[in-house]
Amino acid sequence: MRYKELWGVALLFVTVLTGCKNVQQSTEETSKVIDIQFVADSAFAYCQAQCDFGPRTMNSEAHERCAQWIQQKFEEFGCTVELQKVDLKGYDGTVLHATNIIARTKSDVGPAKRDAILICAHWDSRPWADNDPDEANHHTPVLAANDGASGIGVMLELARLIQQNDSMKVDVDFVCFDAEDWGIPQWSDATDDGRSWALGSQYWAANVNNAHYRYGILLDMVGGQGARFCQEQMSLQYARNIVDKVWKAAQVAGYSSTFPTTEGGAVTDDHLPVNQVAKIPCIDIIAYYPDCQQSSFGPTWHTLNDDMEHLDRASLQAVGQTLVQVLFSEN
Repeated sequence: MRYKELWGVALLFVTVLTGCKNVQQSTEETSKVIDIQFVADSAFAYCQAQCDFGPRTMNSEAHERCAQWIQQKFEEFGCTVELQKVDLKGYDGTVLHATNIIARTKSDVGPAKRDAILICAHWDSRPWADNDPDEANHHTPVLAANDGASGIGVMLELARLIQQNDSMKVDVDFVCFDAEDWGIPQWSDATDDGRSWALGSQYWAANVNNAHYRYGILLDMVGGQGARFCQEQMSLQYARNIVDKVWKAAQVAGYSSTFPTTEGGAVTDDHLPVNQVAKIPCIDIIAYYPDCQQSSFGPTWHTLNDDMEHLDRASLQAVGQTLVQVLFSEN
C-alpha cells in the first residue's frame, strides 16, 4: 500500500514536535469567510494535462516531460522554481532519477523573506497497479489521476489565485515530491519497513532549511469520487493544532461534511519525513474510505481505474477552497 498502511493497532508514542515556529496560532483567524473562489475546473484541467503525458513513472520520458510542464506552469503563475535533482535507490536497487520541484511565491517585502507555509504533494505515478482487481494488471503502470495528479492540480490553481490576489500576508512554498510511489509492490517478496516509499520527501527533508516555515500541508488523493477527509492519525500526533486550523477552515468555507472531525487511519506518507526529519509540523489531507472493501484509500487506489473518468471536481473544490480559506486567513 504505498506503505500507506492503515494501522489497526494502537500507535506507538510519537514525540510531539516542539520549538517550531508559530505552531500555536489560533484557529480564530480562519473564522471570516474568504471571498476568493477556487476554480475546480482549472484544477481538473491541470490534472488532465498531467495525465495526457501518460503514467509519470520514474525514469520515463513521460516523467521528464511532465516535470518540465509543472515547472513552466508554476513559473507562469509568478513562482520562482528550483529543481532538486537527485539519484535515489529504489527498494530493488533501481537508480531513480528524481526531481523534487520547489516553487516559491514571490515576496514584495524586500530581501527579507517572510514566513512561509509549505503546501506539498507527490507528482510521480505508481509503476505497478498492484491493487487492481485483475491480477493481469498488477505489473501495469497507473495513470495516477487521483494518486498523483490531483494534489499538483490543486497546488497549481492555488498558485494562479495567489498571483492574482495580493492580500496574502505569508509566502507559500509549493513542493512537488518525486519518487513517492516506488514502494515495494504487493506481489514482491521484499520486506517492507516503510522506507521504500516517499523517497523524494525523505531527501528534501534531510536537506531543507526549515527556519522560515510555519507549518506544512500535504495533499494526497484529493480528487476521488465521494472523497471524505477524516483527520489522519499521524497528523494529529505531530500537528494537532494545524489539523484544527484546517478543519475549522473547511467548516467556515462550507465543507464540514467533506472534512468530518473524525479520525481516519494512520498513514505513512510524505508528511512523516517533513515532521520527523525536517521538524516542520505537517499534516496530511488524504481521502479515507472506511467502508470500501478494496482499500481504505478508495476503489481506484493503485488500480487502472485511477484515471480522469474517476476524478471528481467536487472533491477538488472542497480541498482547494479550504486551502484558500487557510492561506488567505494567515496573519
